[in-house]
Amino acid sequence: MSMDTPGSQSSLHRANLERVLRAVRMAGALTQAEIARSTGLSAATVSNIVRELKESGTVVVADTSSGGRRARSVSLSGDAGIVVGVDFGHSHLRVAVGNLAHRVLAEESEPMNVDVSAEQGFARAESLVERLLKQAGFRPDKVIGVGLGVPGPIDVETGALGSTAILPGWTGIAPGRELSARLGMEVYVDNDANLGALGELVWGAGRGVSDLAYIKVASGVGSGLVINGQIYRGPGGTAGEIGHITLDEAGPVCRCGNRGCLETFVGSRYLLNLLNASHDRELTLSSVVQLAQQGDLGCRRVIADAGRQIGTGVATLCNLLNPRRVILGGDLAEAGELVLSPIRDSVARYAIPSAARQLSIVPGTLGGRAEVLGALALVMSEMGETGALGHTGQAAAARG
Repeated sequence: MSMDTPGSQSSLHRANLERVLRAVRMAGALTQAEIARSTGLSAATVSNIVRELKESGTVVVADTSSGGRRARSVSLSGDAGIVVGVDFGHSHLRVAVGNLAHRVLAEESEPMNVDVSAEQGFARAESLVERLLKQAGFRPDKVIGVGLGVPGPIDVETGALGSTAILPGWTGIAPGRELSARLGMEVYVDNDANLGALGELVWGAGRGVSDLAYIKVASGVGSGLVINGQIYRGPGGTAGEIGHITLDEAGPVCRCGNRGCLETFVGSRYLLNLLNASHDRELTLSSVVQLAQQGDLGCRRVIADAGRQIGTGVATLCNLLNPRRVILGGDLAEAGELVLSPIRDSVARYAIPSAARQLSIVPGTLGGRAEVLGALALVMSEMGETGALGHTGQAAAARG
């Protein structure tokens, strides 16, 4: 029997190696006991694998303490490779460069007109990536992969942006292929809500939680679901479309063609419309939040009502998926308790009591950086064995 048939010692060992690497990669740093817990491998197996990875220079081991006892903390070595995150937002382009030990080495955001052609958008992204790599002092061949965030659903079959995307000039374009061709690097693509969820899971308010939902309220309402530590996308890539739960069958027509979707009651266009008559200045969602915090009664009312509506959606999510945490992102999250408290009221009213009891509802901690950090985390979660082991010994030689 050849050494690498499935089930052979060697392929089992490689699979275990990959599990340990993945656990460390997603957490940033773990003690050996934590690795054993999260992978289900025995302490002895973990100890052997860590020793092997340390000898090959893939991980570094440092003394730390855990619960008052001495422990050894394992993290990926800083030169195990570089990941790049690119986030195309509604009005900005943000790029970050990080290493596999969860250090962000360079990051920059620049305003970008959303109606700009895809061609121009990709050209700007390409030059910003090149500039930041140079700034961080890395050659392009050190990059293991690029994570790309776009504000709309990606068709799983074609890799193209769906027609409901906020970028009208981009419909039908496959952003991953386009950026990959320009940079000559492997590109992984996802929508902004999934990346926000990954960002908060790995870097922010979701650390240490393996079942959560991230809800982003901006011009639309998106949500990213993490089940058992992994983003759940569904077979067509549209899992988590909480914005299209029907609240009122006779309500306003939504861009998806249905009526009275949650999004039609809490998307920024609807909320700003409610306030235009009573306010003589041009409002944005973030200025509404600011005014509410300064005591503006109309803005407080609109935010509280939006919170109650979002809470109905969260309750449905809670009853179906029973997450441990719901993280609110987007401009509305800046309102803090003004929006969170009404969300909790609705959840208390509509969710199954046992599910509601286990649920915490918190604001994201990463703000506008959630998606770009999620793009870095996307590469870490999606890169295969070659990426994970790509910069160690013979694997590195094989990649040239």
